[in-house]
Amino acid sequence: MSSAIPLAERMRPQTLDACVGQKHLLGKESLLRKSIDNKAVVSMIFWGPPGVGKTTLSYLIAQQLGLPIHMLSAISSGVQDLRQVIEKSKQEGKSVLFIDEIHRFNKSQQDALLGAVEKGIVLLIGATTENPSFEVNSALLSRCHVYILKELERADLEEILHAAISRDEELCKRKIQVEETEALLLFSGGDARKLLNLLELLVNAQSNGTVTINNKYVENYLQKRIAVYDKKGEQHYDIISAFIKSIRGSDPNAAVYWLARMLDGGEDIKFIARRMVILASEDIGNANPNALLLATNCFQAIAMIGLPEGRIILSQTAVYLACSNKSNASYLAIEEAYAALHKNGELPVPLHLRNAPTKLMNELDYGKNYKYAHSYAGNFTDLEFLPEKLSGTKFYEPGNNVRENELRQLLKKLWKDKYGY
Repeated sequence: MSSAIPLAERMRPQTLDACVGQKHLLGKESLLRKSIDNKAVVSMIFWGPPGVGKTTLSYLIAQQLGLPIHMLSAISSGVQDLRQVIEKSKQEGKSVLFIDEIHRFNKSQQDALLGAVEKGIVLLIGATTENPSFEVNSALLSRCHVYILKELERADLEEILHAAISRDEELCKRKIQVEETEALLLFSGGDARKLLNLLELLVNAQSNGTVTINNKYVENYLQKRIAVYDKKGEQHYDIISAFIKSIRGSDPNAAVYWLARMLDGGEDIKFIARRMVILASEDIGNANPNALLLATNCFQAIAMIGLPEGRIILSQTAVYLACSNKSNASYLAIEEAYAALHKNGELPVPLHLRNAPTKLMNELDYGKNYKYAHSYAGNFTDLEFLPEKLSGTKFYEPGNNVRENELRQLLKKLWKDKYGY
């Protein structure tokens, strides 16, 4: 079997309905599908893991809109390439500009897109495997709608696998028997493109006779055993859970063990660092405000240093967080505030707290009777800051630790019995 076109390209869906997975985006009633069908698409960023359909979806959107598409990769393209596409679109009419791995563009490269996107010269579709909130400039992000593409499930991957075997002209020339799919799916890492490329390699490796696909054949062909740690599967979630719970449980020894497991398995160090930033606020909070500072600095540092030295920074931070006093009081406070909001609706802001930038607002008593705290002794004055219906409601209950016990005493001194501290 031989073909100049790779199997993954031969099997690329030709219509939106032929796409496997991403039903939350491609279902008939979904926002994206409606905007495509109505030809009312705006610039967007597709965020998701490799091989889940970001490129294919971009092609199909361009096809549905009847627009030419220009494909660029942030790895090999620069500002000059962007300007050439933009200039061509100015002269020949609007086009779709697809940029793969857009998170790899630096600030100046991303800024070069702003004008063309703003004026509608190009319809930008960016693809990224990284959280765009961290990796894409806020100015560009504000001009795009972010769509999250989910990992393909096992049933999706098996559907793609069997569709290729039964429908591809080249594969149909061979007798292919699938006995097991675990190894094939695992080595593909949830990436449909990689799955099809691997299938093609396995079939081509046997020139004659029946091709039997099972775990042993896949492992022998790749000359390695199935990895114990799968950073896209169950182990990924189980081990990060064990890591976080070890830090929450104040066990630095367990924390560094699970950290080593993740690093040895190839886990994304930014993912680990981000989880520690969240933990520093959720599980430590004001019991030790320095925890959030260290975790944030850790995230910034490992981005500069990378591996292997970055493991030391991650270890230092994990140990510090594990040994720190713990408090989830801030987390509980915002959850209580959300609950009150959902129960009572959006209560009006008291008049004395409202901004009064116009004469009419002044006449309506906006800001009247507001007391400026710094004009009073101790920079404090007893003023109502909550809507009347929620007056005296306590959302923040300090944790039982040295730092927050000090905060409790301060709040009790300031507010007396109002909040019950």
